[in-house]
Amino acid sequence: MNKTDIIETNSGKVQGYIKDGIQIFKGIPYAEPPIGDLRFRPPVSKKPWNNVLNASKYGPCAYQGYTQLEEWFGKLQPESEDCLNLNIWTPAADNKKRPVMFWIHGGAFIMGSGIDPMYDGTVLAKRGDIVVVTINYRLGMLGYLYVPNKTVNVGQFDQISALKWVHDNIELFGGDPKNVTIFGESAGGYSVVTLSAMPAAKGLFHRVIAQSAPIIDPSINDIITKKLMRKFGLKRGDIEGLRKISPEKIIEGQNKYFEENPRDILALRALIDGDTIPMHPLKAFQKGECKHLDFMIGTNLNEFKLFSALDPKSFNVKESDMEKLLIGYLGTLGIDNKRSKIILDTYRKARQGKFSTDPKEIMSALITDAIFRISTIRMLEAQSPHQPNTYNYMFTWQTPALKGMLGACHALELPFVFGNLDLPDMDKFVGKNPNRALSEKMMDAWIAFARTGNPNHNKIPDWASYDMEKRTTMFFGDECKAVNASFDKERAAWDGLLEI
Repeated sequence: MNKTDIIETNSGKVQGYIKDGIQIFKGIPYAEPPIGDLRFRPPVSKKPWNNVLNASKYGPCAYQGYTQLEEWFGKLQPESEDCLNLNIWTPAADNKKRPVMFWIHGGAFIMGSGIDPMYDGTVLAKRGDIVVVTINYRLGMLGYLYVPNKTVNVGQFDQISALKWVHDNIELFGGDPKNVTIFGESAGGYSVVTLSAMPAAKGLFHRVIAQSAPIIDPSINDIITKKLMRKFGLKRGDIEGLRKISPEKIIEGQNKYFEENPRDILALRALIDGDTIPMHPLKAFQKGECKHLDFMIGTNLNEFKLFSALDPKSFNVKESDMEKLLIGYLGTLGIDNKRSKIILDTYRKARQGKFSTDPKEIMSALITDAIFRISTIRMLEAQSPHQPNTYNYMFTWQTPALKGMLGACHALELPFVFGNLDLPDMDKFVGKNPNRALSEKMMDAWIAFARTGNPNHNKIPDWASYDMEKRTTMFFGDECKAVNASFDKERAAWDGLLEI
């Protein structure tokens, strides 16, 4: 293994290794271990170390909560509370000042890690002559428990702490601290949108790419906190009592709660407390408080199919069952029965002659829009009047894996964005012959956006910025094409809904 030169950061000396022409640094601590009295507190800057840090192996990931996705993608290890570390891929540690792409992983805020092989930055860094950074941050109760005046949004502050470390040190790795793009998917997409509205993060990044971001209402939920604390026989405010419990026991109790209450799976997330997050991110965008940020956001055509594939019962949905299920689901979003039936009828009519009207397909399309696409449109409508560099995409390539049942599902774009289509077992997700040309087009679009704020390049059609008149969306599929007012009848069915 060829070693890099030793680099002296503000935190201490580090030495990585060189592979495929890329210098790689793994497991660099960006904050003190959040253990003991530091558990549930905002991150503390890392005290400098004396020796040279061997940055050739990943550091531990955050403690992982259980979801059914673990059955497909496996469990990341090792886990530790001492998880606040980051990884860097760079073509050279020189003075070139390359664009920096800072990745925040998804996983419902209870699982996932920057050490996931799918997020290896080698291909992206090499193709774009850019610097790629991935991070770990605290998850679940350890990162997102809310107790007034005691703990709030510490997982978000971990992300900010990592951004500060990058701002202070990335120039030593050939990166430009004045050209940082944060990008993330799912909970990571939600994170980059939320960071855009956090005063503590201002100035640490300049562009945002939000992939499949469910912009759910980050409002305070005391009830969830109380219920979780009861699992340990504690009152809501007893943080000291919770500090005495091992992290393994905390995650065990958290897993048990979500097993009993699956609808609360996203309850542990960034919260509006009026201080660290002053207002709903959508409102911040509407007010123009994020107008300085170039913004790209998009979804996958069949997001919900990843989750429905985990539930065999969803494959045998009858028409009468579908209507009952969807009206019940929309009711949880505050939509009355009459409006719910209008929405459902709109989807039925809009799909006739174009897409399958099978009940399970209609249900997938409607829930995909309710969770992901409509909130994405709300963000585009909020940002585009203030920032001309606002772009929308939709990933439409459908995987042949699992006999095609996944379609263009949630997370399917990830190996295409990172160029990691040949990882072990990846064929179980993307099939035997994934569209490699599509991956190159997507990487080049993401790289172009990180470089200039405009994702256009010569291998895709002209991609106009988003506005309320044309609503241009770039479809990334077997054919890449710019489409105006895509699925517009379905979009209009939600007018006045899913707003703040």
